[in-house]
Amino acid sequence: MRVFVAGASGAIGRPLLPKLVAAGHEVTGMTRSGARADEVRAAGARAAVVDVFDPEALGAAMREASPEVVIHELTALPDRIDFRKEDTYAATNRVRTEGTRNLIDAARGAGARRFVCQSIAFAYRMDGTGLKTEGDPLLTEAPGAFGSGVSALREMEAMVLGSDGIDGLVLRYGFFYGPGTYYGADGTSTENVRRRRMPIVGRGSGVFSFIHVDDAADATVAAVERGAPGVYNIADDEPAAMSEWLPVFAEAAGAKPPRRVPVWLVRFVAGKDASGFAVTLRGVSNEKAKRELGWRPAHPSWRTGFAEGLRGS
Repeated sequence: MRVFVAGASGAIGRPLLPKLVAAGHEVTGMTRSGARADEVRAAGARAAVVDVFDPEALGAAMREASPEVVIHELTALPDRIDFRKEDTYAATNRVRTEGTRNLIDAARGAGARRFVCQSIAFAYRMDGTGLKTEGDPLLTEAPGAFGSGVSALREMEAMVLGSDGIDGLVLRYGFFYGPGTYYGADGTSTENVRRRRMPIVGRGSGVFSFIHVDDAADATVAAVERGAPGVYNIADDEPAAMSEWLPVFAEAAGAKPPRRVPVWLVRFVAGKDASGFAVTLRGVSNEKAKRELGWRPAHPSWRTGFAEGLRGS
């Protein structure tokens, strides 16, 4: 199939392009950077240098590619997430609202019939004790910077799932690790762990779902080729509490064991969003993606995946 990838030079776009090419697809990779265009071509794809906020140029690039499937992997996240900054998600929020709208319009104008979109698996309401499934509600009134991010996320997902004439699939990825991510060898989360700036908060009871970027790319290829429209959680097989996974990550990163700090201190220093993740976050089930996309993560657990991901960074 002809596939157009927006965000081709990002953390997931880089492993995704060669996987799509290897699967026999004719791929066009979109990037804003002329310098990154060479990387896109090196992966075996055609490069389209265009800004998502230029609807005319975007529409022309999309019509030239004439894709059957459009993949939206665009974000504009900072190198370091700081929940204390109200605008920490501002650029990505614009991508997820205005940028998504432009991509859908261009896809429709080019005759695409399928639209696969990146979302996140850690925006579910943080209540209950079980794993979250795709039918569970997202947060509605999250505080602070993360709240603005979830609001934009909800708008983005509604646009994708409600697009007339296009099958919309939303992939809610877990926390990325591996090359080019916050949890990669040069990532800021890894740096924080090595400097002992990422402690276990309170009981460390928040449950995280991780996914290696290569596995996320494999799931995206599967969503291009099959699966009904709708939402899919893309995460590994072992959601785990912060108290369980953080010491393993620290060891993989060659760091000292993480400290333990009280919830009130993190709330004071880093804000409610950071403390809330650490103690109330819920993990997700990947059963729907396995069943309906025929996908299995090659890194089924962070227990071994962290060390492999850091070596591959």
